[in-house]
Amino acid sequence: MTTPTRAEIEDFLYREASLLDDWRLEEWLELFTLDCTYEVPATDAPGSDPALTWSLIHDRRTMLEQRVVRLKKPEAHAEFPHSRTSRIIGNVRILGRAADSVSVSASFLVSRMKAGKFDQYAGHYFYELVPGPETLKIRRKKAVLSHDRLDPQGKISFVL
Repeated sequence: MTTPTRAEIEDFLYREASLLDDWRLEEWLELFTLDCTYEVPATDAPGSDPALTWSLIHDRRTMLEQRVVRLKKPEAHAEFPHSRTSRIIGNVRILGRAADSVSVSASFLVSRMKAGKFDQYAGHYFYELVPGPETLKIRRKKAVLSHDRLDPQGKISFVL
């Protein structure tokens, strides 16, 4: 793949959102590089270094693989049956280009329906995307919530 356009990046992000909404987690995982990081920082310290502070989620590839396996099991009570989600991705911007990657930001709104409850999660994604032979790959995904706290839901049991 040559240097991706904003339209190609948007299509990739829409595909990622669709895979997550359709609960096709194994396919979603294949969008990531082997040296990837998936992070959801604490709502009170979104810019902090995850190596020095607590994060809601800070997974490297192995942990991300385990998260997908765990979410698919019936023993994952918080997500069995799994949540129904609907994602809106917008304001996609290319922040910069390096020799082997593209830095991208996007706004998100994830609506979650589970056990008669409806929650919404809003925020911004920050990606480091790597052009591959056929498609983009995610080297880094950071989901920064705009919430000042996670009340009333209190936790995130699904993939943002």
